[in-house]
Amino acid sequence: MKQPSSLNHPIVEQSFAIIDQEIGQHNLNPLEYKIVRRVIHSTADFEFINLLKFSPNSITIGIKNLQNKTPIITDVTMVKQGIKNLVSKTFNNPIITAIEQAHHPLPGKTRTETGLLSCYEQYPRGIYVIGNAPTALLALCQQIKEKKVQPSLIIGVPVGFVSVLESKAMLAEINVPQIRVEGRKGGSSVAAAIINALLILAWRNQ
Repeated sequence: MKQPSSLNHPIVEQSFAIIDQEIGQHNLNPLEYKIVRRVIHSTADFEFINLLKFSPNSITIGIKNLQNKTPIITDVTMVKQGIKNLVSKTFNNPIITAIEQAHHPLPGKTRTETGLLSCYEQYPRGIYVIGNAPTALLALCQQIKEKKVQPSLIIGVPVGFVSVLESKAMLAEINVPQIRVEGRKGGSSVAAAIINALLILAWRNQ
């Protein structure tokens, strides 16, 4: 079995030490801080310490589901590329990318949105990771409201200007385990960083 320390490159650990020093005192609990620190490492943006929001028990729920090999559904390929290496070193969860499932796009919907709706039919209890497509997050939230079936966890961190704030606001109103970024910031690298941080926490807490 791999040692937990092997999951982080020494340069990553050095970067974490610098981040710890620059942040100093904070109000996050230890698990939240480990997520936030990896996002800051991926973005070099210290604003995320105030922008990341965690619903109650979302981290422990995410850890448990990763350990149980719950499928991970990403909105775009870039998120999948950012997590597949660590997934393969830990629990080998299936990774499904919504945009790759959009074989016949629905009228008036983006490919990612179409693919996500298909994924939700197949994996209603999956871990959903939205880093790029706010339309996909809106569609997911609407499905939850209509079908009353909740994913195990939603990571809602789309980035941009169109429908981004609306999608995050809709997610915040739904009673589902979630980690989200408030405001316009986010992106595939942020989404991947959150999953990777959860994977390491899950691996170290077996």
